Amino acid sequence: MKYRHPLALLAAFVTTAALAAGPAPEATTAANPLGGKGAQAKAASGQARQITWEELVPKDWDPSQAFKDIDLSKLDDADPRASELLMKMQEVSNNAPVNPEMNGQLVKLPGFIVPLEEAKGGGVTEFLLVPYFGACIHTPPPPANQILHVRPRTPAKFRAMDTVWVTGRLATQRNDSMMGTSGYSMAADSVTRYTDGGK
Repeated sequence: MKYRHPLALLAAFVTTAALAAGPAPEATTAANPLGGKGAQAKAASGQARQITWEELVPKDWDPSQAFKDIDLSKLDDADPRASELLMKMQEVSNNAPVNPEMNGQLVKLPGFIVPLEEAKGGGVTEFLLVPYFGACIHTPPPPANQILHVRPRTPAKFRAMDTVWVTGRLATQRNDSMMGTSGYSMAADSVTRYTDGGK
């Protein structure tokens, strides 16, 4: 795929990588559902534990490390090095490591829907859950460890970029789709409209 403005995409990658590697925001909001104080340290037996996107990223992963010596201000869109750098960044993003401790955990996570498949009678049967508005649609995809591939048990009556909670058992399973590469998957027990605090 040939990108028209590689420098804009490179800047978006750096911002996305910083979000993935950085600390979660103070609180969960509909505009920014990454979470923070709202996450539960422990859940009651048999109950899903509310998590933040930050928990999906290995603590020692720093995606910007490989690019710290590159000065984007010295490149322009016509420079072939910009396109090469973009391809390298996309490779780092697509191969972002997952947190193995999350495999098999029953969790509840907020995010935005990026539909992949819809039922004939309506409802989304397969989608990507992403941590910020516009990811995979208006901006480049986040790193793979910040994308969750979801197959709800029943079609979810939501549209692109609706904010939802998904609940189910997390699997560290890679999936490639036309909208992005996900490092996690879930057969969701429920997909519900987002409300602040997860109520």
